[in-house]
Amino acid sequence: MNPSDKKNMIDLSFQKAKEALLSAEENLKSGRLETALNRNYYAIFYAVMALGYKNDFMTSKHSKLMGWFNKKFIHEDKVFDEEMFEIYSKAFERRQKCDYDITYKATSKIVEKLIEKSKYFVFQIEKLG
Repeated sequence: MNPSDKKNMIDLSFQKAKEALLSAEENLKSGRLETALNRNYYAIFYAVMALGYKNDFMTSKHSKLMGWFNKKFIHEDKVFDEEMFEIYSKAFERRQKCDYDITYKATSKIVEKLIEKSKYFVFQIEKLG
């Protein structure tokens, strides 16, 4: 990928991350909690995709991207502390529950807390440039 395309993909990924966060907040306000959790997770996913583009790591597989992030940025390079992976994995777990467990019911308190953590997560990723 040439540098211009790479920058464009990074910028688009961060744009999608921010849009997903806004959507999560809007869904929280209107009581669509499971949809809010879905958009919350995707905000993180898009931010890590931007990090992937920056580091020439591209995949659409959620578990592969999460594993790469954990290995490279938490354990090997120690760019982030364990809390960042906890935020990521918790968002993924909640998204899985709300998307696939028909009996799962989120609470607005949990969703609000996760959205705040995701904002922090996206901000930290974006600071890397």
